[in-house]
Amino acid sequence: MIALVVSMGTLFAWALVAGRLARWSITAPVAMTAAGVVLTVGPHPLVTVSMTTSDAERAVEIILAVLLFTDATAVPKGVVRAHRRLLARLLLVALPLTVLAGVLVGGLLFPSGRWWLVALFAAVTVAVDLAPAAEVIKDSRLPSWLRGVLTVETGLNDGILAPLFLLCLAGADAYGDVPQPTGNPLGDALDAVLRAVVAGALVGRPGGLLLRRAWQAGWTRPSAVRLGILALPLAAYGLGILLDGSGFIAAFVAGLCFAPDVRALPPKALHLVEDVGALLSLALWFVFGELVTQAFTGDFDGRVVAYAALSLTVVRVLPVLLALVGSGLHRADRLMLAWLGPRGMATIVYGLLAFNGLAPVDPHAADLVGQLMTMTVLMSLVLHGLTYGPLAARYARRTGRDGGGRGRRGPR
Repeated sequence: MIALVVSMGTLFAWALVAGRLARWSITAPVAMTAAGVVLTVGPHPLVTVSMTTSDAERAVEIILAVLLFTDATAVPKGVVRAHRRLLARLLLVALPLTVLAGVLVGGLLFPSGRWWLVALFAAVTVAVDLAPAAEVIKDSRLPSWLRGVLTVETGLNDGILAPLFLLCLAGADAYGDVPQPTGNPLGDALDAVLRAVVAGALVGRPGGLLLRRAWQAGWTRPSAVRLGILALPLAAYGLGILLDGSGFIAAFVAGLCFAPDVRALPPKALHLVEDVGALLSLALWFVFGELVTQAFTGDFDGRVVAYAALSLTVVRVLPVLLALVGSGLHRADRLMLAWLGPRGMATIVYGLLAFNGLAPVDPHAADLVGQLMTMTVLMSLVLHGLTYGPLAARYARRTGRDGGGRGRRGPR
């Protein structure tokens, strides 16, 4: 209860002065993380939160389920249609190259020969989330098409990475230090993904169709529609678990299947599920502050800093620049898209799930993935949170944009 009171009190205090704090790029995630660090440091911290129990793991999965559903449904369809080729380059070319680069960097820095484990490092740390630099989406110095493309990319790449994450975690578990029962863990993981896809489709498509018809027939109200939408990711998650699949992948698939019906629903129909997802994620940012404290109080591996720095720079930038060769984009646009790859909630959740999954079979690997996750997100909060403002100003000067959002149009 102390953790709940303190975290929500911190959020309320930030909300009172959010406008002033924005001048120093102090976003809600930054404020919640700082509060988590301050209140959990020392031998007798005011707040302690255990994230290693099965209940905590389930709570983390539910948070991810809501966020993935929101990401899948909130993707602006106009941006997808207008810039489908550019998005294909980012999601189908740059993202696999980024994962491959992360695997290679992990293999060089942690040469154990366990490629499933270094692949898990990459799956945990490459998911892009704009939360550490959230104001970029509202910054009129950047063109609307670029902000829209970033929104779509960050909304979909964590869901695309989810099956890969499960496969890598299963592989790392199977070849850990503790012998595992006989079986086919990789096959079981793939089966769990397929079951999750079925569960998500069974919830998302009928759910969207029924809500749309009920709204069009005048049988329901906007507030009830918002509640009905909030029920869908939770139902998909539950059905995915009941079918022995992945609950959060089921929620992402449900969001993809539900998305076509959003335009036929009342305005602001998604606001409730978006707000709930935002609130849950901010509570997890507070927990992340405690993870930062723990990462620096145990045996810290210095290679983690190098991996995190390379993951945020070379591993992201080079694959995106390669994928955008021949795209027709201006050099400033390509560099902006390549640099704006902050890490946030998806990395935290995947890192926690990987830590809990590896701890029983390989405690050292579990500690390592926890440190990698923590350092990557912490460095991203600082690096992207502090640089996006100056970079946006420089971008505006180079491309002739003004504060009203006028300037060059992006390619289709």
